[in-house]
Amino acid sequence: MNSTKRGLKILGMVLLAGLTMSNIKSDHGKYFEISKNIEIFTNLYKEINTYYVDDLDPAKLMRTGVDAMLESLDPYTNYISESEIEGFRYITDGKYNGIGAIIRQIDDYATIIEPYDNCPAQKAGLKAGDKILAIDGKMTKGKSTDEISNFLKGFPGTEIQLKIERPGQAQPMDITLVRDEVIVPNVPYSGMVENGIGYIALTTFTRNAGKNVADALKKLKTENPNLKGVIFDLRDNGGGLLQEAVNVSNVFIPKNELVVTTKGKVVDWDRSFKTLNKPVDEKIPMVVLIDKGSASASEIVSGVLQDLDRAVLIGQRSYGKGLVQTTRDVGYNSKVKLTTSKYYIPSGRCIQGVSYSDGTPINIPDSLRTKFKTRSGRVVLDGGGVKPDVEVNKAANAAILNSLQRQFMIFDYTTKYTMGKETLASPQDFKFTEFDQFVNYLKEQDYEYESDSEKMLDRLKMQLENENYADDLEVDIQDMENKIAQKKANELLEHKDAIVNLIEKDIVSRFHYQKGRIEMGLRNDIEIKEAVAILNNPAKYNEILK
Repeated sequence: MNSTKRGLKILGMVLLAGLTMSNIKSDHGKYFEISKNIEIFTNLYKEINTYYVDDLDPAKLMRTGVDAMLESLDPYTNYISESEIEGFRYITDGKYNGIGAIIRQIDDYATIIEPYDNCPAQKAGLKAGDKILAIDGKMTKGKSTDEISNFLKGFPGTEIQLKIERPGQAQPMDITLVRDEVIVPNVPYSGMVENGIGYIALTTFTRNAGKNVADALKKLKTENPNLKGVIFDLRDNGGGLLQEAVNVSNVFIPKNELVVTTKGKVVDWDRSFKTLNKPVDEKIPMVVLIDKGSASASEIVSGVLQDLDRAVLIGQRSYGKGLVQTTRDVGYNSKVKLTTSKYYIPSGRCIQGVSYSDGTPINIPDSLRTKFKTRSGRVVLDGGGVKPDVEVNKAANAAILNSLQRQFMIFDYTTKYTMGKETLASPQDFKFTEFDQFVNYLKEQDYEYESDSEKMLDRLKMQLENENYADDLEVDIQDMENKIAQKKANELLEHKDAIVNLIEKDIVSRFHYQKGRIEMGLRNDIEIKEAVAILNNPAKYNEILK
């Protein structure tokens, strides 16, 4: 019963929050409905905990109810418990207390994918491919990545003992690490990609993103007086802090320029954000790289630079997240991150790609998207993300590449390839030339994957059988299966360059970490090449913008 009382105490806090909400003018008389339903929920929670046939964990039961309630809204409204605060801190600040490594679930065990340079995992000698068998004597088999991450996090200076299975070594090994504050740079690399053209990568909009981008641009200008263009990479940048989106935009656009407006149900919370400082450079030609992984704050910055005709956008349509989240304390060192408004960029458009009905995303068709204009009069659409000015189709979207990565084939091959190697050439000099060896490795692993076409064909065959058409179309189905098999047999060679690019980046990251991975990628990147070509052609650059 004590646990039930604790649960009801929490419910009381929720009730208090509900009563506080009732004071908002936009509530329009919902106070009775709020209080009635909270009382029903409280009574239901009490009855279940008291009389249900099996013993229940009150906290787990409550979390199930909270998660179900929030999932009915949108994917971005979440409850953050006390145990998850460290992960939330990483999202906002770009730092956390732990060992400093990316881990993923491979088979039944969490595996080190990449240790961060100069962090506890790297200093203790952990390597990509190391399988975590136990943490402080507790076996980890079957534990989720989230559970393992929580075990690995802790106060700086505290020790943690890992039992590791390393490929190529017969016996597991014990490694002692000392946790520390792990700071992941949001600008992991900046430099020159060609004479006169600089490059800046921004991976997340954590604190000081604007300052770090500004510092990177200042350094490029100082070290390269003849700098004639900048490539700003926002690919796979999932966003972050709204204020940092304003600060990053301010690096390239004038003071007192409108960046974004937020509008929601609580009118008093609507805000407009303008740049506050003098820009580092508002004239230098620039290209912004975006893709389907560019979301939220990335879409604010890329959309602003497009709306103001300040940069040429290259890549693929962005994710389409135009919703703003606010965090609110709900007691016991826990928070709720909830969607409170939508954001609108200078042209007036909102780039939210879908609407939500009971938590289910509904795509907005182009026919329902509204036209807006950039400052120079170019037509842009709201909804559906930010569409680049120059679209580039990436081989990286091919099904076979996704399959190789999803099944960790490239990762496992790289682990085997680097086994016993202590050094590697610089990212500029390293070349992978053993593609045939990689193909043989796939054969040894009995690698197979099912294409989307095969999945659709299987569904079609089932439908034909249900409707008694299967016998009549058997020859046609067999012909399609043969053609798909023939096409798949040639896919490795068709995508050789893209596969080699992935392998090279993975190999280089084992020795030169995240910075090396980015440097390696620049060499083979078709979007970088397109950006360089446009920046080297002022007439084409100006034509795209005007």
